[in-house]
Amino acid sequence: MQIRNFLAPTDAVIDVRASEKAGLLQDLANRIAPPLNSPSAILASALLKREALGSTGTGNGVAIPHARLPNIKRPFGYFVRLDKAIDFDAIDGRPVDLVFALLLPDLTNGEQLNALACVARKLRETKTLASLRSAENDAQFYLAITE
Repeated sequence: MQIRNFLAPTDAVIDVRASEKAGLLQDLANRIAPPLNSPSAILASALLKREALGSTGTGNGVAIPHARLPNIKRPFGYFVRLDKAIDFDAIDGRPVDLVFALLLPDLTNGEQLNALACVARKLRETKTLASLRSAENDAQFYLAITE
């Protein structure tokens, strides 16, 4: 599976403003709701509920908030670079500036695990992180995560 299978070019955005984690997750839900034709309150609730189980901040300034939803038919991603890093209770204690929200079908097949693993692998690569952080526009940002 490749990230471009579940991340559209229009869903990779730089210079997003956020001051704290809950507000960011609500903002992401608001952005994701229209393309999924799903109420943002349901999306935000699912992301916040998963986050309450343990932070999805994976380290090195990266977070991968995710949730499973019954009305999602295939993995859907939305990727942002924050204008300023925020506290995300990440595993390494560092603030987060790269956030890849991933919504997954509520099925127990390997597809959702493949999508999550694919994102996690890509966001561990030093070269990719450098390219993402130096991207000057949304198009460059998208290319950096999908190439």
